[in-house]
Amino acid sequence: MNAREQEAVLTIALLAAFADGTKDDRERQEIKRIADSLAGEAGAPQLSQLYQSVLLKRVNVTEAAAALTDPTHRLLAYEMAVCVCDADEVASEAEQKFLQELKSALALDSKQTTTVERDAAALAEAPLPVVAANTVPGAQPIGGNVSQATMSDAELDKYILNHSIVNGAIELLPQSLATMAIIPLQIKLVYRIGQAYGHQLDKGHIREFLATAGVGLTSQYVEQFGRKLLGGLLGSVAGGLGRGLGRVGAGAAFSFATTYALGQLAKRYYAGGRQMNTALIQETYQSLLGQAKQLQGQYSPEIEQKARTLDAGQVMQMVRGS
Repeated sequence: MNAREQEAVLTIALLAAFADGTKDDRERQEIKRIADSLAGEAGAPQLSQLYQSVLLKRVNVTEAAAALTDPTHRLLAYEMAVCVCDADEVASEAEQKFLQELKSALALDSKQTTTVERDAAALAEAPLPVVAANTVPGAQPIGGNVSQATMSDAELDKYILNHSIVNGAIELLPQSLATMAIIPLQIKLVYRIGQAYGHQLDKGHIREFLATAGVGLTSQYVEQFGRKLLGGLLGSVAGGLGRGLGRVGAGAAFSFATTYALGQLAKRYYAGGRQMNTALIQETYQSLLGQAKQLQGQYSPEIEQKARTLDAGQVMQMVRGS
């Protein structure tokens, strides 16, 4: 893609992010931070300006779609929009209306988009694993509000690290739907950790936990897609994995670090009986995120190796499976 086409796709992604009209201030600020961050990278479109144009409704779907003439780029733009709209749950009525308008503006028919819509919905609706009550004994109190997990510290740390490596590897895959699997896998990670400490959770609680920590659902997808697009990896026309590894390393580091920090935060939060207040959750997450970013370099070879053994089908199975 040339710069104008990249700008058009990113504009569509930002339009999708605000399509439901209900984003809270935390998510808006996070999307603005991402736009500012990506705008500082060499060769990137002026994302800060794009953000303002979208927020102030200076640009619309028809104008953005008109800049995309290649059918592959049009379908890619639609895939990104579907993934962004389904980030926090299956697209709302307002988001579905936006996607229908976008599909028309991009001149796409149902035959081209059905698979994308079906797979995105499957990822968004993927249930949390069901485990028989007698196979997951409740955590045992060991004093105050602190609980002893059904897994050892070493086992939990290994579990968190393995998930972090997988999510870093997923960031290196060229498929947009692969990127959409990162948040469901983070949700499952938090669920398993809570379960290990005897807490039965649902998706609503876990999404709020992520949002409280400062991990926006929609904004995380916007950042991941933006890095892939600007790194030249996103989409079937972008080339093989080897070509993209160095250029999207920041994206892999981001996904590794957020997953690792969330896992370690969940471990502390549920071990302490969910007693941390909002300020402490946010402070702890930021501290853990800094540690995770330093740790990521150590595991870059494992992330790259994992990426070479993954494909989109395997990723879908990870989300759907237990």
